[in-house]
Amino acid sequence: MRTVKPFLCVSKHWAPLRWLSKPRNCSDAARPSSAEKKKVVSDSFRRQVASGPRLQDFIKSPVTLAVNCEHTDEHYLSEDLGLLGDGRKVYFETYGCQMNVNDTEIAWSILQKKGYQRAADLNQADVVLLVTCSIREKAEQTIWNRLQQLTAMKKKRLKTNSPMKIGILGCMAERLKTELLEREKLVDVLAGPDAYRDLPRLLAAAAGGQQASNVLLSLEETYADIMPVQHASQGRSAFVSIMRGCDNMCSYCIVPFTRGRERSRPVSSILEEVQMLSDQGVKEVTLLGQNVNSYRDTSEVQFCSSERTKLSRGFSTVYRAKQGGLRFSDLLDLVSRIDPDMRIRFTSPHPKDFPDEVLQLIAQRQNVCKQIHLPAQSGSNQVLKAMRRGYTREAYLDLVDNIKQIIPDVSLSSDFISGFCGETDDDHQQTLSLIREVGFNVGFLFAYSMRKKTHAFHRLQDNVAPQVKQRRLEECISVFREEAERVNSAVVGSTQLVLVEGESKRSAEDLCGRTDGNMKVIFPKEDVAVQACVSNTAPIRGGDYVLVKILSAGSQSLRGRALSHSSLRSTATPSCDGYKCKILVGG
Repeated sequence: MRTVKPFLCVSKHWAPLRWLSKPRNCSDAARPSSAEKKKVVSDSFRRQVASGPRLQDFIKSPVTLAVNCEHTDEHYLSEDLGLLGDGRKVYFETYGCQMNVNDTEIAWSILQKKGYQRAADLNQADVVLLVTCSIREKAEQTIWNRLQQLTAMKKKRLKTNSPMKIGILGCMAERLKTELLEREKLVDVLAGPDAYRDLPRLLAAAAGGQQASNVLLSLEETYADIMPVQHASQGRSAFVSIMRGCDNMCSYCIVPFTRGRERSRPVSSILEEVQMLSDQGVKEVTLLGQNVNSYRDTSEVQFCSSERTKLSRGFSTVYRAKQGGLRFSDLLDLVSRIDPDMRIRFTSPHPKDFPDEVLQLIAQRQNVCKQIHLPAQSGSNQVLKAMRRGYTREAYLDLVDNIKQIIPDVSLSSDFISGFCGETDDDHQQTLSLIREVGFNVGFLFAYSMRKKTHAFHRLQDNVAPQVKQRRLEECISVFREEAERVNSAVVGSTQLVLVEGESKRSAEDLCGRTDGNMKVIFPKEDVAVQACVSNTAPIRGGDYVLVKILSAGSQSLRGRALSHSSLRSTATPSCDGYKCKILVGG
């Protein structure tokens, strides 16, 4: 007879279930009827159940199961396990965009509260955390190379009493979790952009000899209650994150897949942080977001309404129009009122989110910088459509004209991608002509690098040869520099209000700072008048506002001579010792 072994061993023995009461025969005559079979099986099943174990048998005689716990993918830490740093030293290396700089400050704030110390030197570190970028292949390759170096250092440290742990934070952790943890086995900790609160637990697991990761994306995480620990040089400038994620789904972009959907930080927590920075003497704040000007706070009932989001004229989105919420223009208005002597910038915006009310506010507020980053990516309608940018060349140029009309002294910067899928020589020439027509003074230009998960990866062909991409990129850079030098030359002879950053990297005899239009200015280190038309002098320090007369211009910087100390509140145009100080806050 055929029997089935018991599926679970218990203390009370019972007979195995007999599936067939008679031997099987092949003839129809010997085969029982269907009704008979059902009755036999039913009666047999009842007898076996009646003689089988009861619930009490399982409770009274617990089963001991042999489980191999040596290799598990998940590691759980009990609540009573200490997650404190106990003075362990953490060393951060930050790569990529300013959002990663802000993420570093958030991660450090979380770890500092748990008792970790920050190492100024890599050799002193118990934990090395790399805050990473996945936007381009080159950025990722930089991290891979660095990991090889750190792994070699880690192996040497194994022979000492101070072992080192390596962690990857940010976009690369989310995108390449399998390769980093399983294939290469180079890291101990992975934390995605929305998992920094979990860092103490992950590091505790790593200290116990386990690999630990959390790369889950969130629909809500904004770290609104985490006050970043700012590490700007002498506190002159700071970055404040106001939103995270992106909904635009441009076909080339990995951001929606590594940082998730858009969610905005409550306005109250933003204003609190900016006020705190003002109290600390910070002179410039940059509002941050992957699509910063699509900010929309719906955290409070009074912010909700049926009013739809306004876009720039001629622009569209891949998603349905959003309703209600406190918008970017509202936030910019509130932030600019906190400290009239604090400059306000924002990055990185999308051209679609520049309705007139945003532009008019920029024009009206003295402390909101007259500088707008306006990523074009291409000058060809065919390429823009393939990129799913939501606008045409004509709509972009109309927006530029509108910006220049409302903000006459505006400075424009942009992003461009060379060699995108299907780009022809004619498409490339249209991009060059757009650069010439607009007149940017700062640009960020790159050859296209296809990213997995993106729309382009699934639907388009990366069919432009690498050498062609590089040639087109070099041509774009050349034209960009020509136009930037032309635009910058227009301010020669003017006097610009400059926020001093510190000594020039090239000479300790010079200082450097930035204009309202975000142009770098180099000028000699010397004492100047405490204010215009006053004979008393004072040295210039980092964080000071000074008036600088521009004497020459290049494609990347301006050169001048400091005239006097000043402030954002100074709007007069005084005459001094026979020459006229023309104060241009924009430029």
